[in-house]
This record gives sequence, C-alpha cells and structure tokens, in this order.
Amino acid sequence: MEDAEIVELYFDRSEQAVAESAKRYGARLRKLAYGILDEETAAEECENDTYLEAWNAIPPAAPRTYLYAFLARITRHLAIDRCRGLGRQKRSARLEELTAELADCTPGTENVEGSVEAKLMAEAISRFLRSLPEEKRNLFLRRYWYCDSIGSIARRARCGESKVKTTLHRTRQELKDYLETEGYTV
Repeated sequence: MEDAEIVELYFDRSEQAVAESAKRYGARLRKLAYGILDEETAAEECENDTYLEAWNAIPPAAPRTYLYAFLARITRHLAIDRCRGLGRQKRSARLEELTAELADCTPGTENVEGSVEAKLMAEAISRFLRSLPEEKRNLFLRRYWYCDSIGSIARRARCGESKVKTTLHRTRQELKDYLETEGYTV
C-alpha cells in the first residue's frame, strides 16, 4: 500500500492505517529507535508510541508523499526523549558525543533567537545537505540523524572507519563554513 493510501486510512480514522504503517515501516522505525536506545523493548515501545502520535497528528497533518519521514521524525524524538528521561549513562553519553561533534559547526541555542530563527537555520542546514554529494550526505545523516556508530556506517558504506571519520570531519567543517556565509555566528 502506498503512502497516500495509508494517510487516507488515517483520515478515515481506520485502525488499518496503523497496521499498514507497521507493515510498511515498522522494522525501519524499530531500527531507528534501537540505534538511539540500544534496547529492543524500548525500541518497540517507541514504534508503538509513534503510531499513536501519528494517529493524533493525522489529520490535520497530511504526509501523503513523505509518510516514512513523518513517522521517523516522531520515532527519533520519542527515542531521544526516552533516552534523556531515563538518564541512561551509556546512551546519554552517546547523545552527548554526537552533540559535541556538531557543537563546533553549529551555533548554540543562545545565539538563535526564537523559533523563527531556529526554523531558518534548519532550512539552511537542509539546503547544505541537499548540496552535498549523495555519499557524503548519507554518511552525515547516518551519523547525526540515525545515530549510527562509525563502525556501522563504515560497514554500510563498504569503506574504512578512517574514511568515515575524515569525511564526517570535513563535512562538519563545510557545514560550519556554510552557516557562517549564511550569517550565523559559530
């Protein structure tokens, strides 16, 4: 079943919408949550909570052409919130590590005045990512969106860990330079 058809089921308030979402995207959503939480049961709970959030958000949201991205965003936020809420040392340390890696190339929240500027910066980052070659963009997203380890990214990309680290370092520097040209103080 296609995304638009699944979204129509949500609009019709049909419980089949949840079943079709799980059938089409369940494994990917669990994997995303597991990458952040490193716990199977918690990942399954995040997946289920995602369907509830989607049920409550559709309508008015209508992600007919980007349902996976819509669900993945919900799952990611739920997993990160759960990780922070539980104060798990190992997983919190992992989130801190990823945040620290990006801290050198993005302005801190104290420099971003309000949600309008935060949205503008997010759009600038999106433009930057769209300008990257596919391989670099994929490596960056695997690390900072999916929270994959360097080793996992290297296996997926069929390259060495040193190449992944170097590419990520250079991409962070390019992001920093790009944001500075866009007027952000890093």
